[in-house]
Amino acid sequence: MIAIETKKLTKKFKDKVAVNEIDLKIKHGELFALLGVNGAGKTTTIKMLSGLILPTSGEIIIENMNMKKEVFKIKEILNVSPQETAIAPNLTVKENLEFMAGVYQIKDKEKKINELVKEFKLEDVLNKRAKTLSGGWQRRVSIAISLINNPKILFLDEPTLGLDVIARKELWKVINSLKGRITIILTTHYMEEAESLSDRIGIMANGSIVEVGTAKELIKKTKAKNFEDAFVSIATGGEL
Repeated sequence: MIAIETKKLTKKFKDKVAVNEIDLKIKHGELFALLGVNGAGKTTTIKMLSGLILPTSGEIIIENMNMKKEVFKIKEILNVSPQETAIAPNLTVKENLEFMAGVYQIKDKEKKINELVKEFKLEDVLNKRAKTLSGGWQRRVSIAISLINNPKILFLDEPTLGLDVIARKELWKVINSLKGRITIILTTHYMEEAESLSDRIGIMANGSIVEVGTAKELIKKTKAKNFEDAFVSIATGGEL
């Protein structure tokens, strides 16, 4: 089953082609990493897939719905955990969860909040103000908040950016626990993260997706020693 499909997806900004005729299929329950150097077109692609901006041409089909015709219905079944931690710093963790449950008009919000508290092990920080938490805990809370509306599709934008090694590994456990239950699109600059978490990886360069496959497949195809070398080879066209 396909959760997300794009057909010749294109975005132009005046004379600049940011995304160039992307054809992509992402399966239900898959964790798909979208990688590329700065300016490759990742952010623009994610903004189109999440309904923040409209494509210049091409199609986006999400859960059998066409983005152009049913963008509001699509937005109801997805959520985004942005690179900037999306929590109110002066509210407690519980107040943040309650606030977002209200925004999404969750019917049984106490039940949903309790589920997230248990799943993300937030019991010890529930009554602490968000601004007093470490970066790792803030990102954990931010991802929990992005699941408040039971999305079928979740976009994780640089979820462990700036975290120390231990906090990053802890968050990997959280992300791994979500795999198979919802469709996740991950962007990251950490090659180890993409290799460890992803079912498949798409590498972008100059607005196009130039390769898609598992980390092992991409390493084998480039005859690289490791995934980071494989990524560099693909992203630069073998120029480095």
